[in-house]
Amino acid sequence: MNSPANPRPAIPPVPPLGNALAPASSVAVSVVIPIFNEAESISQLCETLTAALATLSQTYEIIFVDDGSTDGSHAVLSRVADADRRVKVIQFRRNFGQTAAIAAGFDRAQGRVIIPMDGDLQNDPADIPMLLQKIEEGYDVVSGWRKNRQDQAWSRKFPARIANWFISRVTGVKLHDYGCTVKAYRAEVLKGTRLYGEMHRFIPALANVMGARVCEVPVRHHARKFGRSKYGLQRTFKVMLDLLTVKFLSDYSTKPIYLFGGVGLALCAGGVLAGIVTLWQKFALQIWVHKNPLIVVAVFLFSLGMNLFLMGLLAEIIIRTYHESQSKPIYWIRELRNFDE
Repeated sequence: MNSPANPRPAIPPVPPLGNALAPASSVAVSVVIPIFNEAESISQLCETLTAALATLSQTYEIIFVDDGSTDGSHAVLSRVADADRRVKVIQFRRNFGQTAAIAAGFDRAQGRVIIPMDGDLQNDPADIPMLLQKIEEGYDVVSGWRKNRQDQAWSRKFPARIANWFISRVTGVKLHDYGCTVKAYRAEVLKGTRLYGEMHRFIPALANVMGARVCEVPVRHHARKFGRSKYGLQRTFKVMLDLLTVKFLSDYSTKPIYLFGGVGLALCAGGVLAGIVTLWQKFALQIWVHKNPLIVVAVFLFSLGMNLFLMGLLAEIIIRTYHESQSKPIYWIRELRNFDE
């Protein structure tokens, strides 16, 4: 069962992954896994992941990104990488967050198809062949849907349903589960995509803006075996703020005057209306301007609202310019293991 996010015309067949490898790369599939304090899960995850990938008859690499773990996760990852050169490890100097960890894995991945997944054993590597099958059918992005999600109903599942509905409405890409890390991307879809904040979950929406074919398939989801979730309520607010950024970038990145001009005209119209009312009160009711609070409230709200709103958008543009024009990284690596360089 699968649910296309955006109905499109018939999709032409594409060659299987094994027969269409780019000459510059011998890797067909890259699996990217951010790790933060998951020492107890890593060994079991590696076993199930290599078993699932071995059934593909495709070349692959597994990239673990240690996002500043403090529980000995890096020592476990190092042992795994020493035993298998297809396992690669990126260690951050400190915790930079899930999006930065996923971005680091994307930057270093060599595969034609890139699959991110969580490192807590809640995602099932056995779903990888199904994701790749949809890629072979011609889709550019295949998003996982945790249809039977094994999380607490009120603290995780209910807020997620509301958030997914809202995100789908705003972005126009109808997915049931934006928060599911398990996805499959053609590598070319990710090229040039810069990730900030919690933006990794919005990649399907950003890819759709570029004309990518997006679909959704149900995937397995298991209850957490070790540790506890790193997600909290504050993450929801970050996601909502990033959603505003995605909406702005998708609708107004090439025509910001439509947004700024529209808001400016509306506010100017309100200012003119307030001025007219002030003048009418002066001549009809003999209320002088310096005694009329209406003009003060109008000017104050106008100035404060415009400054806060525009400062937020300008700050977003400035920080992107800072990172991209100077090639400033959003993460710093302490060590690389099993990478060619």
